[in-house]
Amino acid sequence: MSGSPPVTVFRSRRRRACEERLLVLLAVGVVAELVPGEGEFLVQVDAQDAAYAVRHLAQYESENRAPPPPPPPPRLHPHGWVGCVLYVVTLVGVAYVVGNGLVRLDAFDLGTLDCARVQAGEWWRAWTALTLHLDGPHLAANLGAGVWFGYLAARQTGVGTAWFLTVTGAALANLIEGLTGPPEHSAVGASTAVFTALGLMSAYSWRERFHLPQHWGRRWAPLVAGVILLGWTGSAGEGTDLVAHLAGFTTGVLLGVAAATATVRRRLERIPQWLTGAAALAEIALAWGWALRS
Repeated sequence: MSGSPPVTVFRSRRRRACEERLLVLLAVGVVAELVPGEGEFLVQVDAQDAAYAVRHLAQYESENRAPPPPPPPPRLHPHGWVGCVLYVVTLVGVAYVVGNGLVRLDAFDLGTLDCARVQAGEWWRAWTALTLHLDGPHLAANLGAGVWFGYLAARQTGVGTAWFLTVTGAALANLIEGLTGPPEHSAVGASTAVFTALGLMSAYSWRERFHLPQHWGRRWAPLVAGVILLGWTGSAGEGTDLVAHLAGFTTGVLLGVAAATATVRRRLERIPQWLTGAAALAEIALAWGWALRS
């Protein structure tokens, strides 16, 4: 070293740690020495090399810093299949009852999302339309997608909460479409609820990850995946109601973000899952009761 006083660029009680830094500096052409201190070891360099040495040691530290521990796995609620069974029973049951004329013969017309009639005050159509389907393939498609997305949402938020938010969000989306759509527009089907469940689980997962020390891509992945699935499955097929699918997904996202916030989540966890599940069924039953008595 030169005649100027050496500068300490690293110190540690562990000799091995100092030897590692010494090798790093030697590798970039900095002459350094390992010097014993009082209860520790020092790595020293010439004063003229100090800034260069500190910069390389900082780079070495950043490249070799241990990654943060992985976040704990999210809590998964049990009995997600129960809601799926009730979903299937509800849709198949309504199809059987209406298709076989076990209630009023005009029950299908009473339950369709007819924009002109919604705008005239027939609010129940926003709920009843979710349970009606044009034919077997239409029903089968919504059964399959609804069971899948509904099960995943139920595992995240709880079976009752998931289906209550899904039914409520889908009905709100239908109500928005009914009140803002052209009077001649009409629609039926549970696809709005399917995409509400997709938006719900995507936003809930995203909001749960929001505070985690992860790369932004990992935190945003659930919401991005939900948008991709919406575009892939929500725009396919002739006569697809894009407005309903987008509205359902949007209401699901809003409800998912709200449900994942700490305050709302704690309050929802205090409500028994059977009670929120019963509320979801009650919404449908009330709407059909109002439709059939009109």
